[in-house]
Amino acid sequence: MKTINWRGVDLNLLVAFATLMEHRSVTRAADKLSIGQSAMSHNLSRLRQLLDDPLFERQGHLMVPTERALELAPIVETILSMITNEVLKPDRFDPSAYQGTFTIGLTDYAELLFAPSLFDTLQQLAPQCHLSFCNIDRHNYQAAFDERHVDLVIGSMAVTAKKLESQYLYTEDHVCLFDASATGLTAPVSLGDYIRTPHALVSPEGHLSSGVDKQLAEQGFQRHIAIGSRNFLTIRRLLTDRNLICVVSRLMAQLAIFNDQLSQCPPPVTIPDFDINMLWQRRNTTHPKLCWLREVVKDTITQEVSRLRQR
Repeated sequence: MKTINWRGVDLNLLVAFATLMEHRSVTRAADKLSIGQSAMSHNLSRLRQLLDDPLFERQGHLMVPTERALELAPIVETILSMITNEVLKPDRFDPSAYQGTFTIGLTDYAELLFAPSLFDTLQQLAPQCHLSFCNIDRHNYQAAFDERHVDLVIGSMAVTAKKLESQYLYTEDHVCLFDASATGLTAPVSLGDYIRTPHALVSPEGHLSSGVDKQLAEQGFQRHIAIGSRNFLTIRRLLTDRNLICVVSRLMAQLAIFNDQLSQCPPPVTIPDFDINMLWQRRNTTHPKLCWLREVVKDTITQEVSRLRQR
């Protein structure tokens, strides 16, 4: 088998060949490619050496292709068309025809809030797709991109790695949630009542304290945390008919999936708001499928947040 000198293979030579086939003139081909006639002649010389064939023979004012050139012409045209349309200018993503899988990493909070609306939207726009929700948290979200091949991550994480990009979605605040009958509390809850009432704590890491306890200690106060769970659904069920109060994100408190009659009001202590962001791998920023997915997810979450805030 003949050894190919790949260092001598230049895509520009195929462009030169195709242009010569079109114009049958070194001068006109050079003009079309905006290069000098000597450069075009040099390209033809390299093509002849590379393909071991004269390729074009001068007959009067025309360069007449050889039989080998005629055989190569449709092949070169196909190669250049593929490079142009599939490599340099990939097709726009068509969600209606997509049959692959969208994998979205969500924190517990984000999954509870947005999984239904994301499913509905993606099923409507990409009815043949598969959708996979991957549970992530602030400790494993970076590894999820490589190990679980997630397309996007949604949560309160901030970008700390150079390989990731992010987009701000919205800011979340907090409310106190409680059963007024079981606790005897009325809104707004005073600091004294807040401290005296046993607390339920939503704690993703399983800790039975938070920044609130440090803040209270600086004022000489201490609250009693009676129960902690990483699962908001567990805490929400515990609040009904029990002498418990809990600080939760406002949007979680607004969810319509609960039939309870819990009361809510602003907390009597300062609790920092937190931002919800969408993260993705920087190397995939311009991928047509993922550009489309990011836009759809952003719009869907923005609309859902607006709907919940109006409740």
